[in-house]
Amino acid sequence: MTGSGRYHLLLAAGGRPVLHGWWGQEETARDKFRRWIGECGSMPGARVTLTDETTGETLASWPDPQ
Repeated sequence: MTGSGRYHLLLAAGGRPVLHGWWGQEETARDKFRRWIGECGSMPGARVTLTDETTGETLASWPDPQ
């Protein structure tokens, strides 16, 4: 599945995708990233990742791998 935006947001839990979103503007995608953490961060095994689909770079992930 692909979206129409450059910035891909993925919420996974237990290693399985739960929610996807694509946005054309990085600012909007980063705002959604923060919102998803607040709304879904308490889900067991939750992980949120923001990726630039053009470069393949992971821009942000939560929880932050150490």
